[in-house]
Amino acid sequence: MIEKLLKAYYVKVKSDYPPFIHNLLRLAEKAELNLTDDKKEQLVTITAFNINARYDDYKMSFKKQCTTEFTEKWIDKLKELRPWIKALIQQ
Repeated sequence: MIEKLLKAYYVKVKSDYPPFIHNLLRLAEKAELNLTDDKKEQLVTITAFNINARYDDYKMSFKKQCTTEFTEKWIDKLKELRPWIKALIQQ
C-alpha cells in the first residue's frame, strides 16, 4: 500500500512513470519527498517487511519477530503514513 502511494506521489510530482524499485526510502527520495528521520526509518523498516515476507530464509526469523505488540505497533504506523501520503497526492 505504501509503495503504491509513493509511486502515485512520484507520478504527481515528476509527471513520469515511477522507477521500478521496491525500496520505499529510495522511492521517496527520488520523488524529492522531504522526510523526517523517523519517517525515513519507518520506510526502511517497512521495506524490510516486504523482503522478509518474500524470501524463505527470512520468513522464520520475521515470523518470530511478529508478536501481537510488534504487529499492532506497525499497523498503527502504517495507518499514520497512509493518510499523510494521500494528503500529499491531493495537494
